[in-house]
Amino acid sequence: MSEIYSRILGALLGVAAGDAMGMPTEMWSQKRIKNRFGKVSEFLPGPPDNEISAGLAAGETTDDTIVTVLVAETLLECNGRPDAIKIVKKIEKWAQNNPKSKTVIGPSTRRAFALIANGTPVEEAGRSGDTNGAAMRISPVGMIADWRDLPGLVDLVSQVCLPTHNTGTAISGAAAVAAAVSCAIDGEASLDVITAAAVDAARLGSQRGYDVCGASVPERLLFAVELAKHRFSDEEFLYQLYSLVGTGLPANETVPSAFALMYRAGGDVMTCARLCANVGGDTDTLGAIACGICGALGGEKAVPAEISEMLQRVNGYDFAVLAEHLTELRQKYRSDHQ
Repeated sequence: MSEIYSRILGALLGVAAGDAMGMPTEMWSQKRIKNRFGKVSEFLPGPPDNEISAGLAAGETTDDTIVTVLVAETLLECNGRPDAIKIVKKIEKWAQNNPKSKTVIGPSTRRAFALIANGTPVEEAGRSGDTNGAAMRISPVGMIADWRDLPGLVDLVSQVCLPTHNTGTAISGAAAVAAAVSCAIDGEASLDVITAAAVDAARLGSQRGYDVCGASVPERLLFAVELAKHRFSDEEFLYQLYSLVGTGLPANETVPSAFALMYRAGGDVMTCARLCANVGGDTDTLGAIACGICGALGGEKAVPAEISEMLQRVNGYDFAVLAEHLTELRQKYRSDHQ
């Protein structure tokens, strides 16, 4: 298959690897992670004392990967023109039929679902959604859109964000991720070029949606990446990132920190997954975002074959088929938008 196919498959595998590695420590502090595990360096089951991930098997993914797949399926069904209502219905259907959703569906998405169910127009349901739920599921947009046409890419990002995360902060974060994935899939190997594309997209995305108070995603992203360049030990870097940028649910914490983790790992999927699992906060979402970009950089071989097989077996995914369809859609989408 083509290099583009390999990079799309790598991005999907990266999302799953980062999500699953970060799952056991989700929303724990750095101190609690150290006290409980010392250091997470492999795929572990959800510990019984983590109310979010308790009961999940080693290698099992959360909503980060699941909803990414649902967005990819929606793009395929809509020929690259996402239908906001269809996205909502897909996520709702999964949430209603999967007990896992009771602990992992984020606050912005849950709130938007309730508003839409009560008759709020879809354009308004996401007007306060400033968390990371859009950024975590946006990578399929980067798989088909062109980072060199940022207005077009941000238009597509905005449509995916519309029902649940229709704010400048969330769209800014999601646009940064989509642009980075797109840039990497096109074969760009420089982390600095990928970061610059993400910052440009984030600045454009911040002008979309409803205006909410909050720190700037692109400015924090630049600051976070500078932290990654310092000659700290990895432990000190993680402490600085956790303390100064933040690794919680807000998009203006998660997205900048994810880029710093990606940069610190040198774009290596498994190194990045381990960093994400130990940083504290929303570790699975950080892993899904950062490792998805790393996977787009390295292609399918960036995730060892035995880990790829395990992730797909444990979760029932067939990423190879999905990547094939997304590769075809990418070619058609770009042809239609030239």
